Amino acid sequence: MEIVHTPVLLQPCLEWLSPVGEPFEKNGWMVDCTLGEGGHSNAFLSNFPSLNVIGIDADSVIQARAKERLASYGNRMHFYNGWFNDFHGNYPSEYPKPDLILFDLGISVFHYERSGRGFSFRYDEPLDMRLDPDSENESASDIVNGMREEELANLIYLYGEEKLSRRIAHGIVASRANGRIESSKALADIIYEVVPGSYRHGPIHPATRTFQALRIAVNSELRHIPEALHNAFNNLNAGGKMGVITFHSLEDRIVKNYFRNLGRECVCPPEVAQCRCGGKPCAEILTRKPVGPTDEEIKINSPSRSAKLRVVRKLRDATEYHLLGVEGY
Repeated sequence: MEIVHTPVLLQPCLEWLSPVGEPFEKNGWMVDCTLGEGGHSNAFLSNFPSLNVIGIDADSVIQARAKERLASYGNRMHFYNGWFNDFHGNYPSEYPKPDLILFDLGISVFHYERSGRGFSFRYDEPLDMRLDPDSENESASDIVNGMREEELANLIYLYGEEKLSRRIAHGIVASRANGRIESSKALADIIYEVVPGSYRHGPIHPATRTFQALRIAVNSELRHIPEALHNAFNNLNAGGKMGVITFHSLEDRIVKNYFRNLGRECVCPPEVAQCRCGGKPCAEILTRKPVGPTDEEIKINSPSRSAKLRVVRKLRDATEYHLLGVEGY
C-alpha cells in the first residue's frame, strides 16, 4: 500500500514519549488520538514490542488504510472510529487506562491529496472539508455560501489569522451573488483575484489561511481541544506521558496554556478564598520549550516546518480550575 502521509517529529515523539518503567514491561497502553494512516502508531509498535495502541480517527476512509497498514501487529493494535473528544469524554470500559497519549493536531496529507473533499486549493474538488465524510455538519461550501459577510470575515480572521479577511469575505459574498461557490478551485480563484498583486506572490498562496479557517470551523477543531486535552490527561495513568503536536499558533496557545496550568501549584482564581485545586502541580512539564523539526526533516517533509511538540508527565488528576485561562474557558 502506498503511504501518502509522512508523520512529523517522529523521532522526537519516540524519544520524549518513550515507554519506560513497570507498566511497559507488562504490556502498557498508548492512545494515538489522531491515527491517520498510522505512521506514529507503526513506529511505536515496531520500536516497543510490549506496547498496545488504540488508534482514533473520525474518518473511516483513512482508518481503513491504517487497518491495512497495521494488520501485522494483530491484537496489539485497536481501532476507534470517532472523534477523540468523544473517546476521552467517555473512555471505553473495555480498554485499560493508557500510559501514553499522543495528539497530532495536523491534517494528514492524505486529506489534501487523496480525499477529494476540497481541503487543498491545488485541485478542483467539491468544497466539503469534513474530516468525517458521513457527518451531517455544515460543509465548507455551506459556510462560504450561507454566512453573512461580517461573520465570514471574522471567521477568516480568527481561525486563519488572515489580515485581509474583510477584503476576502467581501469578494466571496460578491461572487456568490452570481451563483453558489461549490469547488475548492473556484474559491481559491476568487481569493486570488480580490487580494492585491503583491499579496499574490508572497511566500504562501493567498488562499492558504482562508482554507485553514474554513477547515477549522467545519470540524470544530479548536473548540474541542481544551476539553479533549483535559479528559485525556485525567484518563492517563499517573506517571504516564502525554504529547501534543500543533501546527499553528491558535492550537499551540491552547496546549501551552493548559500544560502551564498543569505545572502550577495553584490555579484557583483570586475570588476563591481557600485552595480547591489541590495546591500541587498535576504534571511535570518535560519540554520547557516546544520541540521543533530539524533542518533535515523540513527538507525531507516540508509540512513539518511549523510543527511543535509539547510533552508532560502526569503526577495526579487535574481539576476544572486547570482549564481557566485556556482558550474557550
